[in-house]
Amino acid sequence: MATPPSEEQVLTWFDELSNWGRWGDDDRLGTLNHLSPEKRVAAAGLVTEGTSVSCSWDIRTGRQPGATVESQRYMLSTGLGLDDEGRRGLLDGGRAGGAQEYIGMVFHGLDVTHLDSLAHLFWDGKMYGGAPASLVSDRQGALKHDVLAVQHGVTTRGVLLDIARLRGVDVLDADDHIYPEDLEAAEDAAGLRCEPGDVLLVRTGEGGARRAEKREYNANKPRSGYQAACLPWLHERGIAMIGSDVAQDPTPSGYRNVSMPVHMVGIVAMGLWLIDNCQLEDLAAACESRSRWEFQFVLSPIRFVGVTGSPVNPLAVF
Repeated sequence: MATPPSEEQVLTWFDELSNWGRWGDDDRLGTLNHLSPEKRVAAAGLVTEGTSVSCSWDIRTGRQPGATVESQRYMLSTGLGLDDEGRRGLLDGGRAGGAQEYIGMVFHGLDVTHLDSLAHLFWDGKMYGGAPASLVSDRQGALKHDVLAVQHGVTTRGVLLDIARLRGVDVLDADDHIYPEDLEAAEDAAGLRCEPGDVLLVRTGEGGARRAEKREYNANKPRSGYQAACLPWLHERGIAMIGSDVAQDPTPSGYRNVSMPVHMVGIVAMGLWLIDNCQLEDLAAACESRSRWEFQFVLSPIRFVGVTGSPVNPLAVF
């Protein structure tokens, strides 16, 4: 078992792994600066079948495991009662009808597959690049580092490192955290190496448990994830974005003052973009059936103005 770094060591990484100013004082992309046009073109060459695999969970309204606030659906018009007095002639014709709804949700949390923007978290009152946290307000939302920074989407090489498969288990134990040595062993097993500009997806197997237990699944239970020791590795490799079938950090992480080190150091210091709560079971099956763990990765957030992230449906294209 690898030895976890001390919290004192983790705290030094806010400075040692910082990308503040690396790509200019007004940088909004953070680690996505590693993604070059040449990288996008090369990723397109990975498509040989034209088959795509979703890496997202369905979004259901009502109670969901781990949801901070229940997603809400309010139907404004439906297909019920179209013959009732007062509903005739909807959409300018007695034979026409339509449905529309209001949707409200909190996507940050442990349920919805979502992208964290660089405005999502603060440390010592600062966002990535040193922007004051006060630039995220109740009236205007995020005036800096909102999700519009990636309004044109992300297309690059994606890599799946299946740690549960590497261990030969369905799902990692909660105290079996993922270390750089595990990432490199999974690279060797997949016959590849993570490179600058890649999107790295890591599978713990929690998606299989969630799928089997359905609404009884408890996302608030202790779960595995990236140990903080992975942060220097991610920085050195130039990873553009990470995702997992958990919310990246183990629960609990083992640290008191920086309880979510991958989120805190990653987003605030490194400018690392995170995709929480991916559904990686279908992708794992697709990779194993092809003996191929690299693919074109495509992600497009909703163009929310002033919002600290977005629900997303990441795609792996073979």
